[in-house]
Amino acid sequence: MIQPIKDALYHLVSRFLLAVSFFTRLPVGRFVTYTDERMHEAGSLFPWVGWLLALILCAAYSVLSSVFEPAIGVFIIMALSVLLTGAFHEDGLADTADAFGGGQDSQHKLVIMKDSRLGTYGVCALTGALVGKWLLLTLLAQQAYLVPALCLAYPLSRAMALSHIQDLPYAVDTTSGKASKSMPFSQPFNTATLVFMLASGALMLVILPWQLGLMIVIGSAALRLILKQRMHKHIQGFTGDTLGAAQQLQELLIYFLFIAYLGPTS
Repeated sequence: MIQPIKDALYHLVSRFLLAVSFFTRLPVGRFVTYTDERMHEAGSLFPWVGWLLALILCAAYSVLSSVFEPAIGVFIIMALSVLLTGAFHEDGLADTADAFGGGQDSQHKLVIMKDSRLGTYGVCALTGALVGKWLLLTLLAQQAYLVPALCLAYPLSRAMALSHIQDLPYAVDTTSGKASKSMPFSQPFNTATLVFMLASGALMLVILPWQLGLMIVIGSAALRLILKQRMHKHIQGFTGDTLGAAQQLQELLIYFLFIAYLGPTS
């Protein structure tokens, strides 16, 4: 009885560390072995990477709040978040904005996504996202809701973003001949894995007011539908960049809905 439990625990931990190594810059040692199959399995733990990041940021803010005003503390944890993830999702947002905004057709848009240069659409999207995030998080910090917002937005936005692989094919740039880092996620999850992933991302909803929870569930589902339609229209599928963009937009929406529920500060 003991050995199967040990094997299951080892399997879970190794997949989690693989997910951490893929989606963040956190060191995980040399005990993680990469294969496309293992990476696909590790994808279901993407929300738990969000939980890890959120807890690190909450701990950092709890220290910073004793020294700095909320606006400065939020600025520092935003910079920390970018360092922890290597701007992984922000890069996807900028590339997607450039491609969808300036591409002539689906193949041209896929080529633009692989271009390391940043265009006007990407700059505008990235600047808007960062400024918007700083503003919303500062307001949440002033109302003592920063911690629950981070602990919901980081896991749930990642779960919602990765859920797009259930409905869309992987869009391949046929002109470059280069394999993408997101290829392991070209196949959808089974139903049980998808439910586990979404439930992991939404855990924080259990302790939030039901009205706020309902707003977030409806809002996130509606945004997912819109993003799915936009991806299908522009590139007839998804890429790693579009999933990064989806994560950033879902995260911003969750902060916005928190603010809408709480109302203006006094």
